Amino acid sequence: MGTTGVKAVVFDCNGVPLGIGLAEYTLETPKPDIVELDAEIYWESAKNALSHAVAKAEIDPACIRALSVTGQAETLIMVDAAGNPLRKAIVWLDNRASDEAKEMEQHFSIDPLFRMSGQTEMLPCWPAAKILWYQRNQPDLFAKTAKYLMVEDYIIYKLSGLFATCDGLMPSSLYYDIRTGKYDPAVLKYLGITEDQLPALKHAGEVIGVCGENDSILAPGTCIAAAPIDHVCGNLGSGCADRGMISETTGCTLALCAAFPSLVYDEERRLSTYLGFAENSFVLLPWAPTAGMLLKHFRDEFTAGMNFKEFDAAAESVAPGSEGLILLPHCAGAVSPVCNPDARGVAYGITLAHKKGHWARAIMESVAYLLRDNVEALRSLGAEITEIRSLGGASKSRLWLQIKADVLNLPVTVTECEEATSLGAAILAAVASGDFPSCQDAVRRMVKVADTVYPTKNAAEYEPYFKTYQKLNTLLMPTFGGKI
Repeated sequence: MGTTGVKAVVFDCNGVPLGIGLAEYTLETPKPDIVELDAEIYWESAKNALSHAVAKAEIDPACIRALSVTGQAETLIMVDAAGNPLRKAIVWLDNRASDEAKEMEQHFSIDPLFRMSGQTEMLPCWPAAKILWYQRNQPDLFAKTAKYLMVEDYIIYKLSGLFATCDGLMPSSLYYDIRTGKYDPAVLKYLGITEDQLPALKHAGEVIGVCGENDSILAPGTCIAAAPIDHVCGNLGSGCADRGMISETTGCTLALCAAFPSLVYDEERRLSTYLGFAENSFVLLPWAPTAGMLLKHFRDEFTAGMNFKEFDAAAESVAPGSEGLILLPHCAGAVSPVCNPDARGVAYGITLAHKKGHWARAIMESVAYLLRDNVEALRSLGAEITEIRSLGGASKSRLWLQIKADVLNLPVTVTECEEATSLGAAILAAVASGDFPSCQDAVRRMVKVADTVYPTKNAAEYEPYFKTYQKLNTLLMPTFGGKI
């Protein structure tokens, strides 16, 4: 369940995608901080995506053994005792609850909230802040609310009639305690809700129940498994089930996912902690608002319509380091490993000799430097990293993969399946249905490596450029936001 669309994928037990369905929706933004969607649109879109996927797979829906639902966290749906939505869903992007977020931070203080939830900040997008806003601003509906659900929980309810969720969706709710694995009673009391108003908690890969009679294409009796947030499913679907492997996704944004066998906190509060796909495991999820988006913006605005293949060719003609052109890619702010929402992009070392190819390569290198900055932050917290699994649109660029391998001085691997997040969800469903005894066994069968790019002699050449990138970050980060 994505922000602007839902994707359904049917896999066989070898991890081969047989059919893919996509249904899109348009979010409602009547005011700058208000982002909503009719909850029924999520369900109708999910049904459409499922129907298209099954049709393309050319299978009898009764052949589907199991499914799970992953995606965005934090989108909140309030339903009455009959399971009917009481108002439009409040989408994760919604920031109406800024006053409530500040109030909760003042009441509980940020360090106890961080220890409880793993989240480094108290933000208005978190469901706890939204519920407090709801209590204050729509008290009549608040009094009628029987359950508070994430969008994934709502889809599961429509399929099965059950109110259940994966605990891997809950850390950023700010009413779930990652230490105890339970809802936090103090926060619930402050919000004026009870544990009975929240869905039952299940671990990733655990059976939630089965489909009942519903108006989707799925047959009654189909097993439903619990699944965590999309980045964790993508980590699993890319094959990161063994030690030393982390995933990175370079799409519009940059996101990393690194698993830890026990609870870990970033004491500097740079990186948030979430639950992993294995029971009693945890992940750190560094991310950045700008990555592939910067490359697309430059291509569209400054290259007169070059396609990405031409863009790669222009960048490949330039030597590593782009002849001294170094970019800071913080065009929409910085989140990790340094958080500064006022941060902006910087170009350093520009000369008249720099052409389109230099800028193209410098953009790719800047994202690789940002990736390495986050990898080093993960290592400082004890992450064992010997291989990177690369996801997202940028993984189609062999040059960009090579730049990352050289900057990181690590092998970068791409898997055959481009739908890694959906495959991760399918792996959890396959384990829940009993087809595999563990996620590791499922990964060995269902995830296949397409290519591994190894570091070259250019790894040594990139060291001084990366040091310059770090120095620029250190010097300039405090100046953003008019602080010169």
